[in-house]
Amino acid sequence: MRNDIVVESALPHVLRSEFPLQPKPDLIENLPLAIYACDVRGRILWFNKQAAALWGRVPAIGSDDDRFCGSHKFYLNGRQISPARAPMAGVLRTGEAIHGLEGKLERPDGSVISVMVHIEPVEGENGVIDGAISCFHDITRRIQAEDTVKRQEQRLVATFDHAGIGLAEVNADGKLRRVNECLADLLGYPASELLDRSIFDPFLAESADIDEHEFRRQVRGEIDHYTIEKRIVRRDGTKLWIAVTSESVKDVEGRFLYAVRVQHDVTARKEAEIALLRHVEEQSALYEFTDGLQRAATLDDVYQLALSVIGRALRCDRSAVLLFSETGELNFVASRRLSPAYQSAVAGHSPWSLQSTNPEPITIEDIERADLPRPLRDAIRSEGIGALAFIPIISQGRLLGKFMTYYDLPHAFSQSQIRLAQTVARQLGFAVERVRNETARKLAERAANQLVAIVESSHDAIVSKDLNGIITSWNDSAERLFGYPPEEAIGKPITMIIPPDRLDEEPLILGRIRRGERVDHFETVRQRKDGALVEISLTISPIRDDHGRVIGASKIARDITDRKAAEAKLRSNEQQMKDLLAAIPAAIYTTDANGKITYYNEAAVELAGRIPIIGSDEWCVSSKLYWPDGTPLPHDQCPMAIAVKEGRIVRGVEAVAERPDGTRIPFIPHPTPLRDETGAVIGGINMLVDISERKEAETQIRLLFNELNHRVKNNMQMLQSLVSLASRKTDNTEAREILRDASKRIAAMAAAQQVLYSTTDAAHFSARELLESICETARQTFPGQVTIRYSIDDTVLANDTAMPLALILNELLTNALKYGGNARERTLEAGLLRADGKICLFVEDDGPGFDWESVRHRSSGLKLVQGLARQLRGQFSVTTEPRTRCSIYFS
Repeated sequence: MRNDIVVESALPHVLRSEFPLQPKPDLIENLPLAIYACDVRGRILWFNKQAAALWGRVPAIGSDDDRFCGSHKFYLNGRQISPARAPMAGVLRTGEAIHGLEGKLERPDGSVISVMVHIEPVEGENGVIDGAISCFHDITRRIQAEDTVKRQEQRLVATFDHAGIGLAEVNADGKLRRVNECLADLLGYPASELLDRSIFDPFLAESADIDEHEFRRQVRGEIDHYTIEKRIVRRDGTKLWIAVTSESVKDVEGRFLYAVRVQHDVTARKEAEIALLRHVEEQSALYEFTDGLQRAATLDDVYQLALSVIGRALRCDRSAVLLFSETGELNFVASRRLSPAYQSAVAGHSPWSLQSTNPEPITIEDIERADLPRPLRDAIRSEGIGALAFIPIISQGRLLGKFMTYYDLPHAFSQSQIRLAQTVARQLGFAVERVRNETARKLAERAANQLVAIVESSHDAIVSKDLNGIITSWNDSAERLFGYPPEEAIGKPITMIIPPDRLDEEPLILGRIRRGERVDHFETVRQRKDGALVEISLTISPIRDDHGRVIGASKIARDITDRKAAEAKLRSNEQQMKDLLAAIPAAIYTTDANGKITYYNEAAVELAGRIPIIGSDEWCVSSKLYWPDGTPLPHDQCPMAIAVKEGRIVRGVEAVAERPDGTRIPFIPHPTPLRDETGAVIGGINMLVDISERKEAETQIRLLFNELNHRVKNNMQMLQSLVSLASRKTDNTEAREILRDASKRIAAMAAAQQVLYSTTDAAHFSARELLESICETARQTFPGQVTIRYSIDDTVLANDTAMPLALILNELLTNALKYGGNARERTLEAGLLRADGKICLFVEDDGPGFDWESVRHRSSGLKLVQGLARQLRGQFSVTTEPRTRCSIYFS
């Protein structure tokens, strides 16, 4: 430790001790510093040798000429002061001590030294200042050293501020305490705006996580320095790569004070490294692409490899491959991250046509600034695309299509990117052509193999010959058909199997083949090896070479002997069928699936009153058709049309045909669809039964029915009147009630009889008409206000059910009125409905109901109902929830 530092630290302790104004001389001489004392008037009382040595003179003790200080001259802050204003004078005057005051002494020889002064006042027993003691020592060397350090610091500051590399001092909180001009220029900010900003500020650095982690370790003392590269953000938004070296500055005890960070721009190097890495990545992607294309077996494999290398090498956000079809349409064949809506909107769009030669890549760096058709621009905007490029795919000078690169943001396309894209496009074009050719070759091989297999396995004789008629191939079926093995046929003229009377056919056939014509289904006769003749059907096609020239013929011969026999038999059967149909005394005709008349017999001509035109007339032999009520019936809606169109038999329909002379013939058609062996409808056959005589008979019967109905009605009315009169005349209450019930039953029977005789159907009646008639008849006989509501399904019933149903319904309505309540205004409900394959007749009322088992033997009316239900082979039942309901179920 330096001596002056020891002295400085010891002085305050010496002065604070009770040091007397008159110490022993040996004590003051042994002190390691200069010391002297003054009385209260400032006269020097004593001093030691060190003081005299520093003063460079020996002052007079107790003299008023050397008051306050023994120095020749004394300077404070560079200015000389008089003895009266010396530090000692001030202490004696104020009584306040002085410690660590620095000044300069000038000796008589003119030398100057720097001293540090400490003065303590000395008080007497009464507390009054008696004097003061001053200690001082030479600090010249220290001052000189501090000046040297200051000058060095000034030079260091100048070097720091003007260094050609970015420098900064950063405190333990990571804030900038000092920044040089180079770093300020590097960041694009004035130095004053950077002070107190964090080095981890996201506005100054893109990602500071690693830097911050290492700096915290440095502050904790785990490391003294570290180096890192990171990207900074300049004030104008541009970004630079910088290398940062952070060094710790510590105090004497090794504690962290601050860090000096050296930063320099490495953007050029990083961009070169990135460019090199990109180039390596591009080359790697191209290699993998080329290598993968060698093994690609399908076009989809090629497309997927292309999309992968496009995204990887060109670093685009989306991509697509589009190829021209054979018709010249440009279609998407593969894509990445493109919506179906976008693909549909831009499909077919291309800056080049299929016939374009030497097309060049087209780039659009900013969609918003591009001059594009509005629909196309809107579709691209909707997809969120900022930039795109069209890269033509060419192979052997022919434009195959294009691939597209898309970027979400505006993008500047470099020449290296465009050249790389063209390289990818060339490789893609070669691969597409290779796979297409390979696929075509395989298909051709497969077709050839299939053709060989077909020829060998065909049941038809397949023979090829040259243009001179010499046989060049002969399959197994040809041997079976003609009897010659291949070794006996190949190389021989085809005339070996042609009968002498048909040799003129061959020149004609060869002439057509030379003209490139095809001979289809030529039926002829050929001669077998054994001399037997065989009927065959020939199909002959020209054989061409690679240049399209006809070099021969391929002949397929099919044995049609069996078919000819079958056709002959079929013609015989058809004639027999026509003879049979002609013999039937009913009108019969047939149509094809389109309704065209294909056949008719004489009875059909007689019924229609005209001769139908085969192949022209449709659906019916009659020129005009009507429904039985006289409404015109269109031919395409007649029963025959329905049967053929819907593939079903139609029965139970009547129609009327009008002859050309105006007479009308009622008939019943019986159309039936005709089907082939697969079940498909190929036409129809219809038999028309003339019912003119039956209609006349029905008219006579109807007249008889009307007369009978009139007489029966009169008789029933007379019977009902007699019964009603008897019920009014009798005094017997029970007899009166029986006669009234009988009258109602007769009325119900009369109503049913009226329904039966009013219908046009001799065997059936309308259920609705019967129910309405019986209910209305019953209501007229009921006292008070009675309403009968009914539910009826539209159906027809056999006549033999009319009377039982009428009597049952009348009985149930009467019962409901008698026992269903006492109110004068009553509502009953009746119905005749189909349910679960049966018919249900029911009557409902709001009465309390009854127990069927307890009254079935006492009620004559219910006994009648039960007996009638058995007659209908039905079942009678009674339910009371939610209303009282009596029902008859019958088939």
